[in-house]
Amino acid sequence: MKIKKDPNKKAVLVMSFGTSYADTRKVTIEATEQKIDKAFPNYEMRRAFTSNMIIKKLKERDNIEVDNPSQALEKLKQDGFSEVIVQPLHVMNGFEYDDLAKVVSQYEGIFDKIKMGTPLLTSIQDYKDLVEALKTQIEEPKHNEVVVFMGHGTHHYSNSTYACLDYMLEDMGVNAYVGTVEGYPEIDSVIKKLKKNNIEKVILMPLMLVAGDHANNDMAGDEEDSWKSILKKEGFVVETYLHGLGENKKVQDMYVNHAKEAMK
Repeated sequence: MKIKKDPNKKAVLVMSFGTSYADTRKVTIEATEQKIDKAFPNYEMRRAFTSNMIIKKLKERDNIEVDNPSQALEKLKQDGFSEVIVQPLHVMNGFEYDDLAKVVSQYEGIFDKIKMGTPLLTSIQDYKDLVEALKTQIEEPKHNEVVVFMGHGTHHYSNSTYACLDYMLEDMGVNAYVGTVEGYPEIDSVIKKLKKNNIEKVILMPLMLVAGDHANNDMAGDEEDSWKSILKKEGFVVETYLHGLGENKKVQDMYVNHAKEAMK
């Protein structure tokens, strides 16, 4: 049976990796979704997570049901939507974004209009905007202090995103370095920089949408292989900042603007 599309039914589908940490989900993913929802009053806001592991955990542990991208798009099709704007909350154009783009492409021609917004860091202007956003959460560092951002890192060629941001921070006069958990620069590279510049105190901040598992354990955990422990062992004074990028109002605005661009 052919589903009749309603030309007045429009949706903005917000997709993120997701998180099983309820507190950070509320102030990052949900806060960004709400801002997007408010910016587009003529569109129905819907959610999807790209991580099947998190979807499964939320269902089993909390009885919370979240669609994956295919399920969310299929429901929009069945509900007769004619226009869909997909806005990912990913930081970069990596494997997750590529996979998402493949799923979305399968629905071209099914909706009258389906467009996909870009991740946080896509254009050069995005990098400049993010640096300005990060400035709002960085207090003026004292002498021999620096902020170190922990990015996820990837084997995808888009890992160069982190080096570009690191360069942009320096170029725009922000006293901060970027490292990654699973890519380059690694923590060892960051430590070399810290020692070279006679840094004594490090403030660790996540360069991720949410302050989830990586932020709480790999960055700020008490295990000996966490960044906090490694840096302390190297003689640095360490502070941790457990707030994801999604809490930053200017970052939320960047995602709203990316969705607006997709609509054009």
